Amino acid sequence: MLGKLSLQQKILYYALLILLAIVILFPIYYMISISLKLPRDIYRSPSLLPMNATLQNYIDLFTRQGFLTNIRNSLFVSGMATLISVFISCLAAYSLVRLKYRYRDWIGRLILFAYLTPSALLFIPLAVIIARLGLGNTHQGLIFVYLTFSAPLSTWLMMGYFRSIPADLEEQAMVDGATRLVALFRIVMPLAAPGLVAVSVFTFTGAWNELLLALIFITSPRLHTVPVSVSYLITGDVFRWGLIMAGSVSAAVPVMVLYYLAQRFVVQGLATGAVKG
Repeated sequence: MLGKLSLQQKILYYALLILLAIVILFPIYYMISISLKLPRDIYRSPSLLPMNATLQNYIDLFTRQGFLTNIRNSLFVSGMATLISVFISCLAAYSLVRLKYRYRDWIGRLILFAYLTPSALLFIPLAVIIARLGLGNTHQGLIFVYLTFSAPLSTWLMMGYFRSIPADLEEQAMVDGATRLVALFRIVMPLAAPGLVAVSVFTFTGAWNELLLALIFITSPRLHTVPVSVSYLITGDVFRWGLIMAGSVSAAVPVMVLYYLAQRFVVQGLATGAVKG
């Protein structure tokens, strides 16, 4: 009876896993399938298989729409926002975890509250600040704006990773003559590498997928990021599904490659931050 029950449980588990895989992978498959169809095939053929598959949508996307420029813009903005955010968050998180000063706990809570504030409530004051700084319609201004949501999240996550590292290691280094900054960059940072990679991946993904702020602060087509460029493929009530799906597939590839390369560090960093944070 126990053997039959165990077999039934395995069948149930595998059935649920297969169902979950179908639910997750089917939208991706459908997106790729539509991107390989011409407009007449999309509306005339209800088949899920890409009959008469063609790369014409991708050719039009990168030649006529200049989508490669949008990818470069997104790579620059997301990459710089990630580097600056992670650097600032490491210093802030280390300060909140290791140093003792008044209102430290309240500052940590305020950082979390800043992240939880909806972006829709911030874009008006941010627009005023960006205009006064003379950074309107620039990638530098967009990077500055992205720090408002990426830096608080990165700081909050890094606090959990730094708490998992024994303070004795830094104290021993400082006894040997190292300053606190040297101990941070040579002792703590290498040990927190999985957390740094995980935070970097999340920050990059958030900046890569962001649409609202990029749509507001960037007006020149040559400066558009990937989400904005994909949204502009919809003209009025005309949905060019082939181009839209081709753009979505092209936009997903860099993030998928990034997660594939960093998956081990992301899982390890998440486990460390969740258990010991």
